[in-house]
Amino acid sequence: MAKKETIEKTPVDCIPHLKAIQDTQDILSGKWKVLIIGSLAFSKKRYMELQRVVEGIGPKMLSKELQELEINGLVRRTVLESKPVTVEYELTAYGHTIKPVIDAMASWGKQHREKVISEIKGK
Repeated sequence: MAKKETIEKTPVDCIPHLKAIQDTQDILSGKWKVLIIGSLAFSKKRYMELQRVVEGIGPKMLSKELQELEINGLVRRTVLESKPVTVEYELTAYGHTIKPVIDAMASWGKQHREKVISEIKGK
């Protein structure tokens, strides 16, 4: 069996790595942004649809989070010419670049939930 090789990083390598993680955390900070992005990764959604899908988020917080995601170039807001006025949100091409991160989080979360449930059942 092949021996796994560990790569040791020096503190010089670590600092830029941690800064990049901090940048990602800043963009995705808060309780709701990852859930909003995860929802929009499936398809564009209207405001009220997003509010229903992201359980527990209030209208002011949803507006604030969408505005921040739009400022950071992850979400596009489109006002449709309808009566009443309808607004749709979707991930931009740049926003889709974070989808693998969100998918990895979902995969890990599913595995973790299964692990915890199996441990509880085993006791």
